[in-house]
Amino acid sequence: MGVTEKMSGLRYTYGDYVNWSEDERWELINGIPYNMTPAPSTEHQRISRKLALQFANYLVGKTCEVFYSPFDVRLPLANEKDEEITTVVQPDLAIVCDRNKLDEKGCKGAPDLIIEIISPATAKKDMQEKFLLYEQNGVSEYWLAFPLDRVVDVYVLNKDNKYQRSGLYQNYDKIKVEIFEDLEIDLGLVFTNDMEIRL
Repeated sequence: MGVTEKMSGLRYTYGDYVNWSEDERWELINGIPYNMTPAPSTEHQRISRKLALQFANYLVGKTCEVFYSPFDVRLPLANEKDEEITTVVQPDLAIVCDRNKLDEKGCKGAPDLIIEIISPATAKKDMQEKFLLYEQNGVSEYWLAFPLDRVVDVYVLNKDNKYQRSGLYQNYDKIKVEIFEDLEIDLGLVFTNDMEIRL
């Protein structure tokens, strides 16, 4: 099934998704396909790697794990079978603490924390569709990282299960991770590239 066919207004499921070409990367949100090709930029990859390293170092010996794209997160509406699920996303980073949500296909259910690294091509989807999607599915923390501005916008679910901004962080700020008691992410290690350090 090609790109044109997938954009014809039909609704799709995870059963369709797993049969699409591996040469293309897609996400499904409520049955609507979103093309994720081409690959992310170098800066996008650099920020993803540096964030993942800080989380991974902290999580050594703990039950939570960090995963990075491509990693399928299936978000069922209820108890439908895998092939009937209409939402599957590939967050840039996902922290999953409930091992029962993990299987050989990825994660089924809401991760505890999701980070999306914003590019011009994905900004609307990440800031609108995914914001509502993650809020509705109970993702405890949602971070939006803006590489060009060197800013991270952090949202945390409040007691009404609505996202509330906990802070806007930049450059050398440290972000207190709400789902953990004693973890801070140092943006100085994230937004400073290796060439700047050597200079």
